[in-house]
Amino acid sequence: MAETLRDTVTTFFQRTLANPVMRRMPFQTLLETTGRTSGVPRRTPVGGRRIGDQFWFVSEFGDRSQYVRNITADPHVRVRLNGRWHRGTAHLLPDDDPHERMRTLPRFNNLGVRTFGTHLLTIRVDLTD
Repeated sequence: MAETLRDTVTTFFQRTLANPVMRRMPFQTLLETTGRTSGVPRRTPVGGRRIGDQFWFVSEFGDRSQYVRNITADPHVRVRLNGRWHRGTAHLLPDDDPHERMRTLPRFNNLGVRTFGTHLLTIRVDLTD
């Protein structure tokens, strides 16, 4: 029950306060998926790292996240890095160790993922441009 309450409170905070503010920040990294039901672009602030032609990050709630469900329906995404949009294909990596992966990612974002995350999932986006 406590995990569900934490997920609910965190999701409410992110949807109503944090994400709307962060989406407006010009250099905040954003993941854009296509809504699996609506077909409307959905933008979510994420933290991760570009390594070559790939962008890596860890989802706090894994397949419970709406953007992960959108990726499952359509893996074609866009990622805004340093104010520039890049197209790519997202891959969910359930066999990758998300705790080990976070050691290679920016520490600031990892703090939030470790604090609030309950079902961690590594995601890799292969960038095409």
